[in-house]
This record gives sequence, structure tokens and C-alpha cells, in this order.
Amino acid sequence: MTDALHRPPVVTRISDLIGYTPLFELARADNGARLLLKLEMFNPTGSAKIRMARQMVLDAEERGQLREGGHIIESTSGNTGLGLAVVAAERGYRFTAVVDNHAAADKLRGMKAMGTELVYVDADTDGEELHTAAREELAEEMARGRDNTFFTEQHNNPSNAVGYHAVGREIAQALDNRVDVLVGAVGTGGGLCGTARELKAYVPDVTVVGVEPKGSIAFGPPAHDYYQSGTGTPEGATIGLLVDYDLIDEGVKVGDIEAFATARVVARRTGLLIGGSAGGVVHDALARLTTLPPDAVMVAFINDGGEKYLDTVFNDDWMTARDLLDETVETGIDESLAKLRRP
Repeated sequence: MTDALHRPPVVTRISDLIGYTPLFELARADNGARLLLKLEMFNPTGSAKIRMARQMVLDAEERGQLREGGHIIESTSGNTGLGLAVVAAERGYRFTAVVDNHAAADKLRGMKAMGTELVYVDADTDGEELHTAAREELAEEMARGRDNTFFTEQHNNPSNAVGYHAVGREIAQALDNRVDVLVGAVGTGGGLCGTARELKAYVPDVTVVGVEPKGSIAFGPPAHDYYQSGTGTPEGATIGLLVDYDLIDEGVKVGDIEAFATARVVARRTGLLIGGSAGGVVHDALARLTTLPPDAVMVAFINDGGEKYLDTVFNDDWMTARDLLDETVETGIDESLAKLRRP
């Protein structure tokens, strides 16, 4: 296996800093079972999604779909857009992101700072609803028939999953192939399934658990609105081709209240800021940690950090206005984590 843990000491492109992200032990059960977090916020843009953003562009170049001076178009809720903004800037492409007001404001500001053109599908509304289907329709329409213009189409682009193969190699190498459970969020499916496919090449028996918000439909109904950003499949959207159910051993749903409460508790207990959907992943992982065999190793894929959610998940006023703040839930998670933390 090539060295997936040590980056070059000097690089010439920001995208050369992608990967090599650390594992952090969040919790350990009395029988020695451990929960390790794969901290993808240490990538440029603070998210795992820059991995697949780069891969989609590189593969499009290889196929001749993008040439010098080309135009990239994508529908995004933020993190994919940030990744594409970096890659477009360093490779000289124009990038247009089709977005909605559901996206975190700091993600939109970050894209704009790197020269991205933002096109809103809900510019005339003040709501925060997801408009995934409308975004994708507009992005596809904008790219149709235009020379040297590429709609990356993250939900159905095989390069998305390929971009995450390195995560599987990094986990396998760091743990000498000793990993029993992989838990991760399911949005496009590329992150979890791309990681799982490569990890299974080294650890065939690893159990893969997919987590989506309550209200998302990848693991069945009922469908309803949710606030977790950058994950899940909302009503009206098509489940992406990258969601490979043959690779996912178990699919679970975590509500916004529990996901956000977990992110807030982790921040207070450890000083680590994780995103809202990552809170859902950790919530499920903590619940199953004490059910694992002695000395088992569970890895939770933490897609992004919490710095982009200071105005939302970590803002009491925002949480209260949406009936998402529940002190009883936070107290219960805090007590559980306190018992599982080891010096």
C-alpha cells in the first residue's frame, strides 16, 4: 500500500493538501471497544467533499469534457461547491454554483470569495427549505449544449465515489487493517460507499452503517423537512446512483435534535467542532459502542467541521426559533459521553 498517512513537506497547489487526515479517539467502552473519528475537516475547505470535487474535475479533463478556460457547473448545498471553487481557481476554470438558502451562509461566502458565481433557485424567498431537485434541474439546463462546459452532477457521477477511495486506504493503513465498523452519513452516497468499497479490499468483513436524517428517504419513508445540511435525500429528489445498498449493512435515521445536540456536546466535552450531520453519525456510533465485542474498533467518518455552523447548530437563538434545542437530550448525551471518555 502506498503511504496514505504523510503528505509532502512542500506543495504547489492547495489541492495537494487533500487527505492524510487524522483519527481521533472520542470514546472507549469498558471492554476496550473504541470509537475513532476520521476528521475530514483537516482537508482544505474543512470538508471531505473536496476529495471528490477534485476527482470529478480530473476525470472530466481526462475524458476531454473540460479544457483550458472551461466552465464547471454544480448544484450544491455548500461543501462540494467549496471544493470545486478551490479546484476551479487553481486550474483556471470558471465555476457556477446553483444554490438555495438552505446552505450555510459561510459556505456561500467562501465560494464567492474564491470567484464562484452563485445562482439561487429561491432568490425571491426568505425560507430555508431544501430545493435539491430544482437546483439540479437548473444546473443541468445551464450546462446543456454549451461547449467546454461540464455539469459535475455529483449525485450520479462515478468519480464522486472514486474520490473517496483514499479514505479507505488511509483508515486501513493507520489501523493495520484492524477495523470492525465504519459509520458515515449518506447524502450522495459517494463518501461512505466509496470509502467502504476501498476499505473492504483490505478488511472484507468490516460492517458498514449508513446514517441519514429523519425525513430523508434513502432508507425509506416517512419524508419531511430537515435541517441537517449536505446530507440525506429530501422528498422530491432522486436517490443518487452512488448509494450502493450492497455495501451498506445497516441504514439508520437520526433526527435533527439528536444530531445537533451531539455536535454541541462533543464541542463542550472535547473542544472539537463537528458539523450537524456529523453529529448524527456520532450519535449513532456512541449508541452502538457499548454493544461491540471486546477491543473492537469503530471508525466514524466525520465529513466536516463545525466552524461553518456557528450561526446555526451552535447558535442558541437559531436553534430555539426552530424548536431544535432540547436540554434534556443534550444532558443525556453528555452523561453518556462522559462515561465513555478516557483520559
